[in-house]
Amino acid sequence: MTALSAARDLFTDLTGHESEGTWSAPGRVNLIGEHTDYNEGYVLPFAIQQRTYASAALRDDDRIRVASTFADEPVEVALSELDRLFPSNGDSRVPEWSAYVLGVAWALRADPSTGSGTRFRGVDIAIASDVPVGAGLSSSAAIEGAVASALNQLWGLDLDSVTLAQVGRRAENEAVGAPTGIMDQMASMLGRPDAATFLDCRTLETRSVPTGFTAEGLEVLVIDTQVKHSHSTGGYRERRAACEQGAELLGIRSLRDADVSDLPRAAELMDDVTFRRVRHVVTENQRVLDTVAALAERGPRAIGDLLVASHASMRDDFEISVPELDLAVETALANGAVGARMTGGGFGGAAIALIEHDAVEAVSDAVTRAFSDAGFAAPHIFTVRPSEGPRRDV
Repeated sequence: MTALSAARDLFTDLTGHESEGTWSAPGRVNLIGEHTDYNEGYVLPFAIQQRTYASAALRDDDRIRVASTFADEPVEVALSELDRLFPSNGDSRVPEWSAYVLGVAWALRADPSTGSGTRFRGVDIAIASDVPVGAGLSSSAAIEGAVASALNQLWGLDLDSVTLAQVGRRAENEAVGAPTGIMDQMASMLGRPDAATFLDCRTLETRSVPTGFTAEGLEVLVIDTQVKHSHSTGGYRERRAACEQGAELLGIRSLRDADVSDLPRAAELMDDVTFRRVRHVVTENQRVLDTVAALAERGPRAIGDLLVASHASMRDDFEISVPELDLAVETALANGAVGARMTGGGFGGAAIALIEHDAVEAVSDAVTRAFSDAGFAAPHIFTVRPSEGPRRDV
């Protein structure tokens, strides 16, 4: 059964009638630019074909009820209760999965763009997804985008994609308590086929960047290590705090305002750990800019070394890789990948490898064997392609 069908069937099981519609939004792969987003820097993600679906319909009261194929029981609250529940900053009085959905409803109602005269009717929502959870492919932004798109239409809000992305980020930061930047939501909301989205996280200015993967006969292979991670846990918070401390020591607003020439001064001002955290962000920002230029001027085969350097920086300076991710990258490169790196917040999740179309099976087999030989759980391996953003499916 497809995730679309699963969402529609779950809605019927929940309510006894069909939904008014089903909306979906994609997960994303970050081609390059990791942990730069909350430092007001640059990122280059693309939306993928795997999506989260939200079947929904208005109710005659003021209650919101949400169900998911990932949960045994639905969650139901009054819309008026949302202000009491959120912002919770992770201290949620509802199951975490439902906080993503209810948090979007709360953030939409609180957003100044919706207007004080808007009547927010109750709603039933059923969620299903084929975006792998915990793999660094932003299953959370896909939920937020699908739900925001559904409520935007059902409530007649007529908000644009950037505003909906900001709503999703607020839900994740304040309702769920995950201190993420806005890259994931913008990548999901602004996805285009065969293109990545170059995003300036300070100004929210975006540019669609053709990848050229298809024309060059290249595939992006995702190697989900099956090592689960969570952005609301301590490692992510510690990295963010180190970045903020580094910016303060440099006397700048954020690490976006530093460049490679500032690193010698940073080394004198900071302890070793803080300096290495700063060095990753500063050099990663430059790698994003270099990747955008390389795609435009020389094509996708020219970005391999940048992907490899990005992984080394995350492994050694930011220290967010794990042995499974390192093995995935090393094995893909040893078997002919143009480039490879871990993707996502780290501490588990997935790696990506840019490989020849004809090498998908060989690289996949090599990685699977390497994991088995190392005593690791079997990885989940699949290809992704740059795809479109949110849509109404039914």
